[in-house]
This record gives sequence, C-alpha cells and structure tokens, in this order.
Amino acid sequence: MSVAVPSQPDERLVKPRLWDRLVVRPEIGALLGALLVFVFFSVVTGEFLSPLGVANWLDDASTLGIMAVAVALLMIGGEFDLSAGVMTASTALVTAIFATQVGLNVWFALILSLVFALAVGALNGWLVMRTGLPSFIVTLGTFLALQGLNLGVTRLVTGTVQVSGMRSTDGYESAGMLFASTVNIGGTDFQVSILWWIVFAAVAAWVLVRTRFGNWTFAVGGSSLSSRAVGVPVVRTKIMLFMTTAFAAWIVGSINILRNASVQANQGIGLEFQYIIAAVIGGCLLTGGFGSAVGAAIGALIFGMARQGIVYAQWNSDWFMLFLGIMLLAAVLVNNTFRRRAERVRR
Repeated sequence: MSVAVPSQPDERLVKPRLWDRLVVRPEIGALLGALLVFVFFSVVTGEFLSPLGVANWLDDASTLGIMAVAVALLMIGGEFDLSAGVMTASTALVTAIFATQVGLNVWFALILSLVFALAVGALNGWLVMRTGLPSFIVTLGTFLALQGLNLGVTRLVTGTVQVSGMRSTDGYESAGMLFASTVNIGGTDFQVSILWWIVFAAVAAWVLVRTRFGNWTFAVGGSSLSSRAVGVPVVRTKIMLFMTTAFAAWIVGSINILRNASVQANQGIGLEFQYIIAAVIGGCLLTGGFGSAVGAAIGALIFGMARQGIVYAQWNSDWFMLFLGIMLLAAVLVNNTFRRRAERVRR
C-alpha cells in the first residue's frame, strides 16, 4: 500500500511574516533607536515633551535632516561628499555678498547662489567620474578649496570674516517668509525649516523607491560596471546625485542666512561628518547600494532629540560626542546584521 506524501507549499507563494517584511527595510534599526532615545529623554526630563521642547529638537534636526537625506542618496549611489558642510556656508555667503555688497534683490542673490551650488556639485561629480579618483579625495579637495574661498573672498569684500546686514536688503522679508518663518501651532512657534525637512525627505523617498532614477541610484551603488552593462547612465546618475547634495546645501544655507541675517566664513566645517553619521544611523552602508531616505531623516531626528535632550537634562554637552560615537558603531553593526538578514529573506 502506498502512502501519500503531503505536498510542500511553494515557498514563492508563501506570504512572508511581518518580521521578515520589516527586516528588509533599511530604516528599521533607526526607527527602533529613535524610539529608545525618545522614551529615554521623556523619562529623564519633563521639558523634552513640552511644546517648546518638541519645537526645539525638531528644529535642531531639520537642517541636519535635509542634508542627511541628500547625503544618504549619494551614499546609496556609492559616493561621499566631504564638501557638503562647508557648502552650506558657501551658498549663504554668495547670497549675502550679492545682496548686501552688490545690492541685488535677495531673490536674485538666491538664484545666483543656487547656480553656484549646482555648478560645484556638477564639478564634483564630473571630476569623480572623469578621473576615476575616489569621491573622498575629490570632495576633500573641494572642501579645502571652498573653505579657502569663503575666507579669502569674505575678507577681501568686507574686511572681516563675517557678512551681515541682510535685514536691510530688498526682498529679505518675502524670502524670509519662505525659508525662515515660523508656524504657530497651539501657541508654540515651529520653524518652517521643519516643513522643508519633511517635504524634502518625502520627495527623496518617493524618487528612490518609485522612479527609474531611484533604481539607477541603487544600481550604480551596487556595481557601476554591471549597471553600465545593462544600460544605466552611470555618469549622469552620479553627477545628478552630487548636484542633489549641493541643492540641499543651498536650501540649508538659505535657511541659515535668512534666519540669522548674517554668516561667518568658517561656518559648516565639520558638519559633513554629522550628515554621514545620520545617514549611516538611518541604514546606509558605507559600501553603497543600500539605504533609505526616510532612515536618514530618522537618523537626523535622533541627533536632534539627543542634542536637545542632553541640554534639558542639564548634562555637560561633551556627552553628546560620546553619544555620537556609540550610535555610529551601533548603527554599523545593526545595519550589517539587518542587511545579512534581508539577503536571507530575499532568497
């Protein structure tokens, strides 16, 4: 007598478990980290959850988040931009010099600074692709060049290392409404930069997962040679990614100059590492081809909550650097773990 052997279900038709669906998301580690930081400071200090406290840590995270999202896209594409931090100061200086020293309307000065930013971004991308040098080296050169240009030109034009006087320029009020105004919610003022951050992250996430350019970004980050072999425009994609980082720097620079009405020539130095750390915390791998725009935004949120939470808890601000180091190492380990688990799930 023969015994019927029960047929095994086709594994391709088995619905994946919730955990398996979550683990393939690059931002899941950052989300868990953000919840832990949120709960921790909510318990440690009551100011953290006050309306003013929320407004402060969201504002702290906003400009960092705009840049972190752009840097995340570039890292997914397999490249770095060490000039991103100083570029925020360069764009602010270009706007301020043309508005206060040349006498242009602020809107025209903003357009000129945007053209400048996109030109530098395009140059970075072109040099990386043309020379074959690592983007780390190319953008390190750009970082040093922009730093010297910021200091030299500012001192030449103003005699100091600062440009001020934006409030008396034509178009300042209307431009400030777009980049540096506040929105009152429940009696508390929230900076419009928070809205810029949310919109920029949402658009970047949509582009990354819903468009052909997003597919190209993942492809060139995984392997440029394989991508080129299947028809992906590698050079154009990477140049566009560098220009996206420059565009984000222009947004942040515009927010800073219109909010503060002045800019120092040495601003932004060192911030590029915070952008990269936020992107890594958000799920990006240093090797490229894996990451999330939403995760980078969450990584910036962790920065904002931790930085302001330490202030509200009345701890020494030096502890923030310890927090950064621990978060970076933990993020790399968690990202590698989730990446390996995601590869097993996809098989």
